[in-house]
Amino acid sequence: MTNFIIKKFIKDYENVNDHKVRESYGTVSSITGIIVNSLLSISKILTGILFNSISVLADGVNNLSDGASSVITLIGFKISGKPADKDHPFGHARVEYLAGLILGIAVILVGVELIKSSFNKIMNPEEIVFSIEMTVVLVISILTKLWLSLFYNKMGRKISSSTIKAAAADSRNDVIATSVVLLSVLIQRLTGYGVDGYVGILVALFILYSGFEILKDILNPILGEMPGAELVESIENKIMSYEGILNTHDLVVHNYGPNRHFATVHAEVDAKEDILKSHDLIDNIEREFAKEFNINLVIHLDPIITDDEEMNGLRGVTDRIVKSIDERLSMHDFRVVKGETHTNLIFDVVVPVDYDIKSSELVNLIEKHVQDENETYFAVVTVDKNYVSTYMNDLK
Repeated sequence: MTNFIIKKFIKDYENVNDHKVRESYGTVSSITGIIVNSLLSISKILTGILFNSISVLADGVNNLSDGASSVITLIGFKISGKPADKDHPFGHARVEYLAGLILGIAVILVGVELIKSSFNKIMNPEEIVFSIEMTVVLVISILTKLWLSLFYNKMGRKISSSTIKAAAADSRNDVIATSVVLLSVLIQRLTGYGVDGYVGILVALFILYSGFEILKDILNPILGEMPGAELVESIENKIMSYEGILNTHDLVVHNYGPNRHFATVHAEVDAKEDILKSHDLIDNIEREFAKEFNINLVIHLDPIITDDEEMNGLRGVTDRIVKSIDERLSMHDFRVVKGETHTNLIFDVVVPVDYDIKSSELVNLIEKHVQDENETYFAVVTVDKNYVSTYMNDLK
């Protein structure tokens, strides 16, 4: 069914990196959610009122909030698909995150209100009128929500959308919540014990849990999370695949929305190479990244001396010293400046972003080890943070 919907309503559906195709996926997902949740909400609210069940009514209100969330998601995808303008040069893709944030807050507010209603039901219990019709409505709801969860999950994975994945998790929780509601109706029917209000609280707690999970997933990219290891690895491997690139360092990846990445990196080339040839290589890499990965990549060119035996020896000694302090450390931009009385070893040291040793302490430690190696050596160290340490530090 999901594949039929994708092929029927989304043009060029396999080109998921295209922002227009991504917007289509979001639009189809949202409209499907609006239709399904609206029908479920109407049926449950009417059933809850007709048979005096606060838990069924609560479940219906939850579906109503899901429908409203789908409207917000639809608006978010429409705005996020707008092109960049003079006020927003990086585009509007982050609006999708804001849509998810609003969705999470709305779900939490609904959960709070339903807890209040359920407590009132506990304090003032009323008998639920059991009927086959109510049972049928709840069973249909469970099956429908199960399908919707699978539908959202597939759509979300197709375009790597945290907002749609959150909707999938919410629908999955609805399956559990509605199953609990059905169980409470059957318990009262078979035993005569009224557990409707208590089950209403359980449903509300599921709603709250879903809301907080949505907020957690959405806040991470808004605050600025570490880029995924797979993305970092693909960027570095792609750059290193070009002949003439010796190494890379200082990679930073900025997320301006789903599949909207801006990145900077330093690429090392042989200093003997013609500067125009090296610059042309860098230009080609940047263009191919924009075309193949939809990443706006800016590369800083670092010429490296490779044929000086003395410098290579000092580089090896210094790298050994740095590694002896901590295997997770790495160095780059190594230079040697000789004087009459001493030799300056100038280099950058890269540390994990959450490194627990202060930069000043680390520099003093490196300086001491370098002096211990040779008292005429002076280390001039700059400490850099590794903003893609998820991948890099796992390798070390």
